[in-house]
Amino acid sequence: MADLFTELTIRGVSLRNRIGVSPMCQYVADEGRANDWHFVHYGSRAVGGAGLIIVEATAVAPEGRITPWDLGLWDDGQIGPLKRITEFLRDQGSVPAIQLGHAGRKAGRSQTWLGNWRVEVSQGGWERIVAPSPVSYYPLDGAPEELTEAEISKFTDAFAGAAVRAVEAGFGIMEIHGAHGYLIHEFLSPLSNKRTDRYGGTFENRIRFLMEVIHAVRKVIPDSMPLLVRISATDWMPDEESWEPDQAVELARRMKSADVDLVDCSSGGLVPEQKIHPVPGYQTGFSERIRREAGVLTGTVGMITDPLHARQIIQAGQADLVLIGREFLRDPYFPLHAAGRLGLDSSWPDPYHKAK
Repeated sequence: MADLFTELTIRGVSLRNRIGVSPMCQYVADEGRANDWHFVHYGSRAVGGAGLIIVEATAVAPEGRITPWDLGLWDDGQIGPLKRITEFLRDQGSVPAIQLGHAGRKAGRSQTWLGNWRVEVSQGGWERIVAPSPVSYYPLDGAPEELTEAEISKFTDAFAGAAVRAVEAGFGIMEIHGAHGYLIHEFLSPLSNKRTDRYGGTFENRIRFLMEVIHAVRKVIPDSMPLLVRISATDWMPDEESWEPDQAVELARRMKSADVDLVDCSSGGLVPEQKIHPVPGYQTGFSERIRREAGVLTGTVGMITDPLHARQIIQAGQADLVLIGREFLRDPYFPLHAAGRLGLDSSWPDPYHKAK
């Protein structure tokens, strides 16, 4: 039986445990480049024992950033600062991963601690916000511009280009961000995708962009590199035609056939009217079902703060990997503390031997 501290091997990559740092935007990058904050932030979680560290949503294009202070990999000059980080994470025994994404209609916002307003061009924002359809998330901002098919193709190429740079930067695992109401999720859901061409309407058409991105990324990364995709398993809009778990399961089957190795199961984020009542582990039902019905490895995330709960998720087969967000912000050494609480060797780094 797998346990929280059982090694997990995905393709040619082994994680020392089933605990991963969920990607969490820091909003402190300069022109998409990582800096000392990122080095210390991610480095401390590696010292803390995380098996996997997924670097925050990293934009494949400048206008694809959630805020002007997001990381990016649209330019070769952004590789070096990330390489410094990945080398340190590996030295500490963690596997560095990166989440590639485009924010779509939710792009160009302020840093979260300042509110949630559109950043003006004079303040570092950009003029054009794009989406599958001219349907706004923030009504006061007006509708985004609908992407042409030629532009969709360019964004597919942008994901592939960013993936090539991520490999050069030393990342060992790649994740595509298809959740939380950002561009790929906007294509998946009929709530945000009103297109009538080959990228809209039917399920087959709505998943087309994501599947094209998967094929493009898989083509340019090493065969031994695991490919993950984060999805929202539901829009939490049960009374409307929306993205829901049955579609998520079928998408997972298609992704597995396209050589996706693990489905990172989250939910929501597409519309502000979502009907969601989060409790600890509230998304494990999605990861468990997708794991069982699609026959693919899954990760789960969402208000998981207790080591006993995390271990139970793995032992019960609800997921293969537990991704932890806010608790890692509160406690960078969560895995070391978890091991101690579970009666295991906590393996603190030698310079911290007095903490044992």
